[in-house]
Amino acid sequence: MKKLSLLLIAGSFLVFACNNSGKNKTGDTDTTAVDSGALTHEDSEFVNKAAMGGMMEIELGKLAEKQALNDRVKNFGAMMVKDHTRAGEELKALASQRNWMLPASVTEKHREDIEKMKRKKGVDFDKSYMKMMLSDHRHDISDFKKVAEKSSDADLKAYAAKILPVLKVHLDSAKSINREVKASVDPGDITSGMEVHPLK
Repeated sequence: MKKLSLLLIAGSFLVFACNNSGKNKTGDTDTTAVDSGALTHEDSEFVNKAAMGGMMEIELGKLAEKQALNDRVKNFGAMMVKDHTRAGEELKALASQRNWMLPASVTEKHREDIEKMKRKKGVDFDKSYMKMMLSDHRHDISDFKKVAEKSSDADLKAYAAKILPVLKVHLDSAKSINREVKASVDPGDITSGMEVHPLK
């Protein structure tokens, strides 16, 4: 009788264990780490590109605040630092929630572009920087629009849709400032080539 009771209890535990074997995946009290970070290849590439692109915009923006001659270019640089820092923080928060791995730094190609910009000064810097910002934001808008419309990941889709209007403001500003700096002349070049006669 005692043996029978022990067998019944053991059997009960076995049935309970089998019935609850999948509960950690769907139950309300799940404490296991769930890999919810799976992304398509295209979405994964977008996340990496957005993270690195944002870091580059911040570095170049800080550079523009220091080296630009035109005040509008300086202000544009400050806007890049502010807006892309905020966008980057939101992407990091989303990545943390979803177990996505983000790049820690920009690519070697990005680093080379930043170093080239560091060597430019005055009007030359303004023109090169704004030309780069036009190109970058046109590509960014295309990428973000595609993800906002077609991504199968709801969180990433919402993120792209939220940032897209900000990028459009950046592009509009870049177009306006670029028109201005394209027509500007370095103050040091104004008298270049002119024959100057000393006063008698």
